[in-house]
Amino acid sequence: MTQAKPVQKDAYTLILEAIDGGVYRPGDRLVESELADRFGVSRTPIREALQRLETQSLLARDGRSLIVASLDHNQMAELYAVRSELEGLAARLAARHATEEEVHVLQEMIDEDRALIAQPRELARANRRFHKMIHLASHNRFLVQQLDLVYRSMALMADTSLAALGRGEVALAEHQAIVDAIARRDEDAAYRALRDHISVAFVTRLKQEARSDER
Repeated sequence: MTQAKPVQKDAYTLILEAIDGGVYRPGDRLVESELADRFGVSRTPIREALQRLETQSLLARDGRSLIVASLDHNQMAELYAVRSELEGLAARLAARHATEEEVHVLQEMIDEDRALIAQPRELARANRRFHKMIHLASHNRFLVQQLDLVYRSMALMADTSLAALGRGEVALAEHQAIVDAIARRDEDAAYRALRDHISVAFVTRLKQEARSDER
């Protein structure tokens, strides 16, 4: 039996994942030749990917150079406002449409993520997987597409709110409340639980920003 070949990621996906993973952080300069060497691709697809990322406002111009964009206070507030509504809707629809298997996977994710409390970067990645599972459990492709766009912009935030002292434990408790509501098929409770979760995360991030400005 012939094994399926692994899917080759394009230059756009490779750069986007590097930004999302913190390899390139807000303010870092992206150079075509360096990116081509890092990812083992020619400069033409790298150039096209950079143009696409600039069009999506994930990269910004600094003179003749392209740098990873950053979000100011107002942009961050706008992003969280949109994220809160879309994620709340995803939870509501998940309570209506999620399969028993999807609910089971969400619960397993929470149980496994408890081992990552002391590892904020790993917990942040697990957190994205958890939220993505809720998006998929909404069974609404258009909503999933919009949330994917929101999460691309979330990558422009320098630090994860899960790095704040005690935030990991609280976030997992909030995740449990969301999954419990979805499992009960309580659409209103699922919507509120996820919106409350995003609200607490936003407050945590605002405090992080304030402390950063004091330095």
